[in-house]
Amino acid sequence: MTSRDITAPDIDAEACTAFQAVLEQVGRRWTGAVLLAAARGARRFTDYRRMVPGISDRLLSQRLKELETLGLVSREVIPSTPVQIHYHPSARGTELLAALEPLTAYGLRHAPEARPAAAEAD
Repeated sequence: MTSRDITAPDIDAEACTAFQAVLEQVGRRWTGAVLLAAARGARRFTDYRRMVPGISDRLLSQRLKELETLGLVSREVIPSTPVQIHYHPSARGTELLAALEPLTAYGLRHAPEARPAAAEAD
């Protein structure tokens, strides 16, 4: 028997394209951190800013709008004085976060090895 599992299906072009598209969405600078903050309870803009240190207000606003456009985050306007805006992971966002959780665990386990590579990429 070879090292390749005979029962595993080949990766076709459609699967490869879908996989790459998801990686590109969540791999954009700060997007993963904003999604993780949502998963860990951030709801208001100030929550995200506190939980994602280093992100600018402009970029945070941009990433939240992008995540809303992708259907990963829902935006709720609460009519109060002042008006409050809450962001929540959508069902689709929750599904993506569940799929990404093993990557978070992997990153935490291997953080010392991953940090130099991440620092070089910036």
